[in-house]
Amino acid sequence: MRFRQVHLDFHTSEAIDAIGSRFSKEQFQSMLQKGRVDSITIFSKCHHGWAYHPSEANEIHPGLGFDLLGRMIEAAHEIGVKTPVYLSAGLDEKLARQHPDWLVRDKEDRTGWARGFLEPGYHEFCFNTPYLDLLLDQIEEVVRRYDADGIFLDIVGVRKCYCQYCVRDLRAAGQDPRDEKAVLALGERTFARYTEKVRERIHGIKPGLGIFHNSGHIRRGRRDLARMNTHLELESLPTGGWGYDHFPLSARYAQTLGMNFLGMTGKFHTTWGEFGGYKHPNALRYEAALSLANGARISVGDQLHPDGLMDEATYELIGAAYREVETKEAWCADTENVADVALLTLEALEPLLPEALPAGAGGRIDAGAARMLLEGKILFDVIDLEADFERYKVVVLPDQALLVPELEAKLRPYLEQGGKVLATGRSGLDVSGERFGIDLGVKRIGDNPYRPDYFRPGFELPSLKNAAFVFYGQGQRIELDGGTELGLREDPYFNRDVFTFCSHQHTPSSRQTGGPGMVESASGIYIAWNVFEDYATKGSLPLKETVLYALDRLLGASRTLRTNLPAQGVATVQRQAGRNRYVAHLLYASPVKRGDGVEVIEDLVPLRNVEVTLRLPGSASDVYLAPQGTKLQFTQVGEDGVRFVVPEFECHQMVVVQMEKP
Repeated sequence: MRFRQVHLDFHTSEAIDAIGSRFSKEQFQSMLQKGRVDSITIFSKCHHGWAYHPSEANEIHPGLGFDLLGRMIEAAHEIGVKTPVYLSAGLDEKLARQHPDWLVRDKEDRTGWARGFLEPGYHEFCFNTPYLDLLLDQIEEVVRRYDADGIFLDIVGVRKCYCQYCVRDLRAAGQDPRDEKAVLALGERTFARYTEKVRERIHGIKPGLGIFHNSGHIRRGRRDLARMNTHLELESLPTGGWGYDHFPLSARYAQTLGMNFLGMTGKFHTTWGEFGGYKHPNALRYEAALSLANGARISVGDQLHPDGLMDEATYELIGAAYREVETKEAWCADTENVADVALLTLEALEPLLPEALPAGAGGRIDAGAARMLLEGKILFDVIDLEADFERYKVVVLPDQALLVPELEAKLRPYLEQGGKVLATGRSGLDVSGERFGIDLGVKRIGDNPYRPDYFRPGFELPSLKNAAFVFYGQGQRIELDGGTELGLREDPYFNRDVFTFCSHQHTPSSRQTGGPGMVESASGIYIAWNVFEDYATKGSLPLKETVLYALDRLLGASRTLRTNLPAQGVATVQRQAGRNRYVAHLLYASPVKRGDGVEVIEDLVPLRNVEVTLRLPGSASDVYLAPQGTKLQFTQVGEDGVRFVVPEFECHQMVVVQMEKP
């Protein structure tokens, strides 16, 4: 998989003519070279439904008079650039007007996309209709006629559909279309059948050709869906609604799957479909570096003008980032992430929970936990229930991780072998939600009736010392059962309501204890609040410092990384086993919100004298900056520690620790 990719959209209305009239092989090649691009995903079929090449399986765009796809492939291959080919699989607006009976419909018989998401906009097709055979023919035509380096299929996934074909199949199987579980199960079968037929068509012609089915998100815990692809592309445009927290969370899961993957951002100031919008070059530099630091290649989204002329400003922008990436690739290939801690993702666990979480809660909890770990410079993976728990020193059970049988089967042997957990909120309770299913040194009394309430730690927080700190998340009232109290709860005088209230927000602490709030046991540490969801919504410093104190206590001397990198910085450590070396990635940028919540990176402030201590198996023979090659002085700390200082860096710096031969 190439490191420096572009994803080139071309969703072009039939109301525009002279399509590709300014396309030039020389200009196309010049822009790819200016952008240092080594792979570009180009288009066979767009959301409007048109083909951009002569076609028997589809219709060429009425404003196009030549084979644009073929010309692009020829031009790119001539300069060594790969060309995966894009087909809009889920959307085809031209065909939607001819076959509205093939569209996905909700249980109120409404079609999707045009309402609520994009209005006016597109309409999505159901693959349980005759549309699938038409799409397969379009894919086969491209694979047979063109030297495509992969196939990218867009707007697909498991859907709940109530079109006449899906309703017919449900009833034929003796199922009720009012049964949402039956509808979803049919959606699962429909998607699996689609991906299998796509694979058969493509690999029957070109065995091993890359295939990716894009649904906009890689669902954590659905390895079966991930492996319907040959590789993964993590669509994550920070300015387009994903934000800067999304990619690290997705990447820390994706890298555990053992599949090649890339991070897909965009050149746009906002999101897809924006003409004339450009993000700051420093933002793209940072986003590319963030992909490298998380073991990923990079793809930058662009959109071609209908006349076919590549935008020079865009490829200047991309080139500024990709010139840096090109110099770093040798230290970013064939890597595995070094992780002390595993965050069990609620997205994977949620389908097994006896009761559904409130809408969006699982995502907020995962995001809040990942943000804390990033800010605390804790090296971590995001895992599902298929992961090997024994690889990790601590497993984080966030807020709502009830002990369903599948989790219990993984946790018990892990704890018996000396593993530790950090459990918060309702995590560790059995499926009844009434008692703890693992020994966390406490007994549950019930939900704490006061919210918010207060936590008074039995230790000093680094920034705020001693106080009773307000915790907004739901708390659990507990009592000790063999554990050691690390902090206690203080109840407010009363909850705020219309009859009894105090001040502008909530009631102050009564200074009366409400029992333990944080407890340590042989199994790990338990914090009796939903701290991660609280952090995702409130971002309170005491929440983070409490969790980081717990993790530091659990990891102790075994913690791999310690650094004075500021909170907004990102630190990862990637191992290149084949080269017997570790690569520490240090990144720093500070997104700010502009306009209506768009996260923007503009200024990159250099950092100086960044201290790093790594605990690695064995002794270091050399430490140097990459790609500069500048050697750093380092100190061996004990048998398995190395300490060094990075004098100065801006945006992204790799530090290579070459290990002595075993």
